[in-house]
Amino acid sequence: MMLIPSLLLISCFLASLIVNSAPAEDLIVSMPGLSTQLKWKQYSGYLNATGSKKLHYWFLESQNKPETDPVVLWMNGGPGCSSDLGLLSEHGPFRIDSDGKTVLNNPYSWNLVANMIYLEAPAGVGFSYSPDKLDYKTDDDQVALDNQLALKHFFLKFPEYKANAFFVTGESYGGIYVPTLSARLVDDSSFNFQGFIVGNGLSDREMNTNSLIYFEYYHGLIGDKVWADLSEVCCGGNVTRCSFMASAKKSLACEQLVTGTMEIVYSSGLNEYNLYGPCEGQKGLVFDEVSKKLTFTHLNWPFIQFPPIQKQVKALQENADIENNIRLTPPCLNYDQVIKYMNSPEVRAALHISKEVQKWDICSAAVGMQYKSLYSSVRNQYLKVLSRKKRVMVYNGDVDMACNFLGDEWFVSSLGQKVVTDRSMWHYTNKAGKQVAGFVKQMEGISLVTVRGAGHMVPTDKPEPALIMFSSFLQNKPLQ
Repeated sequence: MMLIPSLLLISCFLASLIVNSAPAEDLIVSMPGLSTQLKWKQYSGYLNATGSKKLHYWFLESQNKPETDPVVLWMNGGPGCSSDLGLLSEHGPFRIDSDGKTVLNNPYSWNLVANMIYLEAPAGVGFSYSPDKLDYKTDDDQVALDNQLALKHFFLKFPEYKANAFFVTGESYGGIYVPTLSARLVDDSSFNFQGFIVGNGLSDREMNTNSLIYFEYYHGLIGDKVWADLSEVCCGGNVTRCSFMASAKKSLACEQLVTGTMEIVYSSGLNEYNLYGPCEGQKGLVFDEVSKKLTFTHLNWPFIQFPPIQKQVKALQENADIENNIRLTPPCLNYDQVIKYMNSPEVRAALHISKEVQKWDICSAAVGMQYKSLYSSVRNQYLKVLSRKKRVMVYNGDVDMACNFLGDEWFVSSLGQKVVTDRSMWHYTNKAGKQVAGFVKQMEGISLVTVRGAGHMVPTDKPEPALIMFSSFLQNKPLQ
């Protein structure tokens, strides 16, 4: 006798979802600083995670065919850095001019071919928050769960996209975020999950650091004498594939040599995100007398076992008010215009951000410096996703040192997937004609791609090849 009322309740619930699709309260009516308003729609609001966490999302409809184009989640890394940086400085449709007010068009936006979700996670990052702030101390597994729950809420808000193919993408520490989330999604039938993309990602800490020393030698950052010393002291004369980090844990002499090579990358003034790019920002620990705020620019401390950095982090964690007195900023990169734009009252109002929510920053020290990294490698997560016949792409700008291409190549090779097409060039065409964009190797289920001349943020350095690469993956077409 309860069947009819139950069906009625379900019908009313489903009807409410249809009525409430594309939530009007989250619609961005106008984009401050943009001279010509958009023909497609974008939304900004909050998604629920565990407890009281509210994760800020910014959703851009595809400029092509939003009703059928894939839905793609993007996550920046850190851990603790805002995905809106990817939107506003990498592959979103907007670029913020140097005045921090004017919005410029990006002709190579990824929402030309996909519906894009930019999720600020974990809570405490960007405009995401938890009222009690107790949830800002988190770890890899908790973040994956929170992101999964936030995505469930997203598709309740936007049920019209639930049937679209869904992909997860990210860069840097997104190399951890993306596969750990994807490993959960393959077990969740409520998602039409089809695969993931990782750009310049941290996939295996030891491979990332060991390969960096090879990168340094073959890019002229360390000379023959240092290389010979590393070979003899750390590797017993055999550097075919030396585990420098394992040796450094056993030998003080090796540790000193390895630390010296790391200092060249992280403490010499080189731009670790692009070897050939300028170093625009500050490096190291900087105390601002006016703001009384300490800026800590070594974002790579979770990535490597670098003793000087570890000691600095531990001292800061023990002796400082992290939330109020410390900033985390990417070294050698200047995003002042983005910070200014995101914190203007007009932009906060347009994005529906209340006055109670913290100021927007590139990275959150409260999150990043308390974050617990659980995985030294995400091999198991990759193998799980691949075993379910989902598609994967790993791409790298080939002059990045933070998460270098060689380390990711070693990692992908270690997965043991059958080679389908061996390493070959892929191309794009510009005004000068056909150009080599990079190299690609295709294995069963997984593509390994390099982008020539790009650093850590590939879409910033090489926007046109990046869009071609992204589009080809979504369409399951080979790069040529």
